[in-house]
Amino acid sequence: MEGLFPRERAVVAPGAVHVPGWLPAARQRELVAACREWGRGPVPYRHIVLPGGGVMSVQSLGLGRRWVPYRYVPDVAVELPGWLAALGREAVAEAYGEPSGYAPDTAFVNYYDAGAGARMGMHQDKDERSGAPVVSLSLGDTCVFRFGNTETRGKPYTDVELASGDLFVFGGPSRFAYHGVPKVHAGTAPPALGLRGRLNITLRETGL
Repeated sequence: MEGLFPRERAVVAPGAVHVPGWLPAARQRELVAACREWGRGPVPYRHIVLPGGGVMSVQSLGLGRRWVPYRYVPDVAVELPGWLAALGREAVAEAYGEPSGYAPDTAFVNYYDAGAGARMGMHQDKDERSGAPVVSLSLGDTCVFRFGNTETRGKPYTDVELASGDLFVFGGPSRFAYHGVPKVHAGTAPPALGLRGRLNITLRETGL
């Protein structure tokens, strides 16, 4: 895709690849604008309420399929744009260094208000029926992304700083690794984005 260019890849674990600075500044601005537009749609950003009554500090919305803990429901309020699915294919090809047939059918957009202490606890992405990789795009404030193992929420894990424009892909042996965001560094977003906090877009194949 025009505007994307190869970067040095860092293998964090087998199948888990960090590509710093993958999205150029103009593309980041386009994605931030899209995230704002989606939030004005029929399903705005919301704090998800967990079955036990806990409320997630991150605000989220879904594209393509709607997720409620811990399953996907069939109603689709906001379609997954074809250009975003294509960006996901480019991301997997970039991370793994080979052409990709990746075909995501859903995306989550998560907003972290650093001033409110938003974070994400350690969890697995395991509600999908597909073992295809998860693609994560970071916009705005830099965060600490904690990438763990497939057996437990605890150690061993690796902390990776994800800055605006960074790409992180995890699949293969690391597809079901626990991961989370324990901290967001407030005020570190590029000023040109006009964004307070952090946006994260994750694309997935549900297999549904």
